[in-house]
Amino acid sequence: MCTSVIVGEKATADGSFLLARSADSSALKAQHFVIHEAREWPEGSMYRTQDHKGATAFEWPQPARSMRFTTVPNWQTQLHGAVGFNEAGVGLTGTESIFARDDALAIDPYNKASGITEDDIPDVLLSRCTTAREACALLGRIIEEAQLFLLDQPDGERLYASRMGRKVTDPEGWFADQSSVEPAAGASPAIDPDNYRVTINAHNGYNVYQTNGVHYVLAKEGDTFENIGQKFRISARNLRKFNDLKDKKAQPLTGEVVYIERKKKRWEGNAHTHICRQGETAYAVGQSYAIRTRSIEKLNRLKPGSTLEKGQQIRIK
Repeated sequence: MCTSVIVGEKATADGSFLLARSADSSALKAQHFVIHEAREWPEGSMYRTQDHKGATAFEWPQPARSMRFTTVPNWQTQLHGAVGFNEAGVGLTGTESIFARDDALAIDPYNKASGITEDDIPDVLLSRCTTAREACALLGRIIEEAQLFLLDQPDGERLYASRMGRKVTDPEGWFADQSSVEPAAGASPAIDPDNYRVTINAHNGYNVYQTNGVHYVLAKEGDTFENIGQKFRISARNLRKFNDLKDKKAQPLTGEVVYIERKKKRWEGNAHTHICRQGETAYAVGQSYAIRTRSIEKLNRLKPGSTLEKGQQIRIK
């Protein structure tokens, strides 16, 4: 296990805030202090773990402008730089154990196909996030957009496959072809900085969030549309309608987005298109952007139930 060292402003002679991390796995793992200079990225540029020979096939859109930031990677591989600061003063350190602790992996496995790992987090977050809150929101968004939280539930493979339009045929490798995910407006470098999940208020034990001007909550364990509707004085029938579910018996999964008002016909942010993931559906795109499924289909001249191809550009406005 690695160790993070954090020293607050009141504990230093000059009021500096210090953040450090040791590589405890081997005394022979010399680290390098690397400064990544600010730069501009062409539209459509992607961060790819495999470009650095990393552990997964994780990908994420590069920002239009990458801020100046630091990392401390292994001197040979230039990987594992899981500590750093950026020009906005945001710092992070990672001490996770995905590569070394089989007992931890048995309890909380990570997506070996395309999940984000410790190697990726500094490059993805420090290059664009101006506050710690924004960095946490982005990391959460990556997990939410991929719906990876479903894998933590009983029968998670079936639930994940159902929501992502997949068929489970290989219990070990059913998600091996999973592609990366993009944030809600990730297809455009002119991403709206505030279009990550925004907490509006709390109501009857639920945090109420907003995206694209549409309010939603996250379903709790054991939730039904009936009990959510009762809390918000909305019929279960309308909740299913708001979430484009035609099955009258459909119920939300734990942690799933549940819109509590009608979704929009267009994306109101800066982005114009969305780049599809493997196995993604018009419904999944609509839920990510708070856009009606039928509107996604009309904008792109798609037939209901059409299969979307990985890398396909989908209009969202």
